[in-house]
Amino acid sequence: MCLDPAVTDPDLYSVVFENDRVRVLAYRDRPGDKTSPHRHPDSVMVTLAAFRRRISAGGRQVEVDLSAGEARWLDAQQHSGENIGDTDTHSIFIELKEPRSTGRPAAAVLGPSGN
Repeated sequence: MCLDPAVTDPDLYSVVFENDRVRVLAYRDRPGDKTSPHRHPDSVMVTLAAFRRRISAGGRQVEVDLSAGEARWLDAQQHSGENIGDTDTHSIFIELKEPRSTGRPAAAVLGPSGN
């Protein structure tokens, strides 16, 4: 099963740049929109518009409320999301293609984090 967000939700995610080291995705949705389960590698997420959403994975849920202009780290993860706010979401994901160093394990954080 393909978990590439540009394939699972092509109406919401689009590839805007890609090379051998990074892939950049644009994400846009409207209130009430939901994503199919998909996977992100380690990434940096930049919010271009404020939004509120629910991220779900493995029976866990977290609500995320971010302002426009924030940059957040996103550990590699598989999840689905839902716009639970009253504004459109517009974000950019800079996905890293290089593997994580073996000395630093992935955190168990669901959704974006501040570090």
